[in-house]
Amino acid sequence: MYDFAYHKPSSLAAAVSLLSADPDAKFISGGQTLLPALKHRLNKPTSVVDLTGIAEMRGIRREGNKLVIGALTKHVEVATSAEVKAAIPALAQMAATIGDTQVRNRGTMGGSVANNDPAADYPAAVLGLGATIVTSKRKIAADDFFVSMFTTALEVDELLVAVEFPIPEKAGYAKMRNPASRYVMAGAFVSKGPMGLRVAINGAAACVFRQTDMEAALASNWSPEAAAGVKQSADEMNGDIHGSAEYRAHLVSVMAKRAVIAAG
Repeated sequence: MYDFAYHKPSSLAAAVSLLSADPDAKFISGGQTLLPALKHRLNKPTSVVDLTGIAEMRGIRREGNKLVIGALTKHVEVATSAEVKAAIPALAQMAATIGDTQVRNRGTMGGSVANNDPAADYPAAVLGLGATIVTSKRKIAADDFFVSMFTTALEVDELLVAVEFPIPEKAGYAKMRNPASRYVMAGAFVSKGPMGLRVAINGAAACVFRQTDMEAALASNWSPEAAAGVKQSADEMNGDIHGSAEYRAHLVSVMAKRAVIAAG
C-alpha cells in the first residue's frame, strides 16, 4: 500500500466535509473493493475516510409502502432481517447468496451499489425494483443512477446514504455464478409492483440494464415461458475465458425464466 491519512468521522456531515476538502480521498465501508485495490497499488488516495462509525447510515426500516435500507447495512443483516423477508423476500434471498460467509459479514449494500461492479447483485435489485438512491445531497431514481462499468451518477463529494425500495406485489432473482470466483455471469431480477413490471439484468454486460423486451412480454403474459421466449442479443454482452458473449446472452433468458418462477 501507499501512505495515506486515515479518518473515521462519527457523522455524515463530517464525512462529507472530509471528502469535499480532499478530491483524492476515498471512503471505505466494508472494504471489499478498496482494500484489494490498495494492496495491489491500483489506487493511491491521499486519505481514506472510514464510514463505519456513522450510525445514521445503518439500519433497516419500513416506511409505509417502501423499505429503507442504510448504506452501511451488511449483506448478512439484509439476508436475516425479518423486515426484509416480510416485505421483499427476493432481496433477502439475494443477500444470502452474495460471495461467501466472510464477504456477507463485511460487505455493505451501499458499497456494492456505489461501486457498480457488473457482477454485483444489489444493482439488479435496485434497478429491478425501481428503487430510489438517497445521497448526502439528493435523491436519484434507479434508472438514472447506473451509468457504466464502475460508474454511477454520484459526484466526487457525494455519499450514498440509503436505498428506498418500493415494496412489490411479487419479485424474484436468479443468477448463474462462476463456480470458482462465485461472481455472477448472468443474473435477472424481475418484479411487478408500484413501479410497474421491471426486469433488470446483471453480470452479463458492462453495466446492469433493463431488459425492456422481456418487460413487454411479461406484461402481456406473466409466465416463465414468456420470459424465456425473449432472446437477448449478444452484441453488448461480456465475453471472456469463463463464457462467451453468446453464452451470456443465452443465460439472460434462462435466468429471467428462473426469476419469474422464483417470484411465483
